[in-house]
Amino acid sequence: MPIALLALAIAAFGIGTTEFVIMGLLPQVAADFGVSIPAAGHLITGYALGVVIGAPLLTAVAVRLRRKTMLLGMMGLFTVGNVATALAPTYDLMMASRVLAGLPHGAFFGVGSVVAASMVAENKRARAVSLMFLGLTLANVLGVPLSTIIGSHMSWRTSFWGVSVIGVLSMIGISLLVPRQPRATGASLGKELAAFRKGQVWLSLGVVTLGFGGVFATYTYITPMMTEVAGFGVGGVTLLLVLFGLGTTTGNLVGGRLADRALMPTLYGAMIALGAMLALFVVTAHNQVLAAITVFLIGACSMAASPAVQTRLMDKAAEAPTLAAAANQSASNIANAAGAYLGGLVIQAGYGYTAPNAVGAVLAVVGVSLALLSGLLDRRERRAAVPNAAGSAAGVAVAAVLPATGQHGQLASDQHGQPVAEPAVVFAEAGAPVEAGQPLGDEREPALAVAPA
Repeated sequence: MPIALLALAIAAFGIGTTEFVIMGLLPQVAADFGVSIPAAGHLITGYALGVVIGAPLLTAVAVRLRRKTMLLGMMGLFTVGNVATALAPTYDLMMASRVLAGLPHGAFFGVGSVVAASMVAENKRARAVSLMFLGLTLANVLGVPLSTIIGSHMSWRTSFWGVSVIGVLSMIGISLLVPRQPRATGASLGKELAAFRKGQVWLSLGVVTLGFGGVFATYTYITPMMTEVAGFGVGGVTLLLVLFGLGTTTGNLVGGRLADRALMPTLYGAMIALGAMLALFVVTAHNQVLAAITVFLIGACSMAASPAVQTRLMDKAAEAPTLAAAANQSASNIANAAGAYLGGLVIQAGYGYTAPNAVGAVLAVVGVSLALLSGLLDRRERRAAVPNAAGSAAGVAVAAVLPATGQHGQLASDQHGQPVAEPAVVFAEAGAPVEAGQPLGDEREPALAVAPA
């Protein structure tokens, strides 16, 4: 695999860290600005808002630029947003800086996916995309816990300074390692938007929104679920979150390899397994050992589907894949918000802390259904293409090399009565056999002629 993927993975690590680290720093941030913890939690929403807005907007604005230039620009904006966060003197300015830091998130992963896939052979595209996303999954395992520890022992601002440094390092890596990308031929906003006229693109985005919404319905409430139902302490929950991160990392790597071999079966299998694990978690949440195993498997199944669905989006929007791939990140953040909202509803309704798992399972089943529908449409399109291909083949000329013929179809001869040595290449409709020396019924010169179907 190209070493340039390392630069993309470093950038993804920084983006993943800044997205989730705020969750572990809410008490310090709330105390610093004199706001409640729920109000500080709105900073998470602010970042997600930036992702949803920025993914289509920045991709549309930068679509005519070279992709390497786009990557550098996105990471530059990301770094500025995190520096502004570290310096924010008030809560309102920090909210604005969080939105700013979130703007390039989706656009980076959209452009980065296309660049990663373009640097490898056709049969390694999903693996290349998964290696870029490896940085995002490792952020959950290493970046977020480390930044939380730094923020707890020093200052939450120090954590964001650290993320800013990662942003600068990623820009250096992209500048030095990522090969110069050609400007997309005929690239335009209209061409990128045209991809959204395809039903398959919307089906893929639906798989992300609903299928991954199931994960967030559970993950959002995993702390109270594990403390109140499974009996874990705060330290135990931290280890569970690390375990979830290890699961996503494992699933991402395995899913990338499997998707290169069989994309749609990988997507089906991962989504079905995800739905099964979420449903099972309703029961296993009551046992610490089984709960820990299930948490790992939920993380693995969710990210095993990610390289497949990202590659699927780029395939179905082949003429303009950048905006479609970026929209995947918007869909993921919508899934985050929707899953958390629906999970909260069932808890408020009094169904208990394990109820979000059932909601997640239902959402995953709907996601699987959309994936199966997408695959069914693919098969129908292929079957419909077969008769058309056969019909076209019927009109393709069949070549035969015949001796030249004279008037009334007799063999042409020279002045000594010998057949003309130079052959004539003629074509007849498919299905009409032509034998050497057969009269053609008309006069033809010894030249190449194509009979229309």
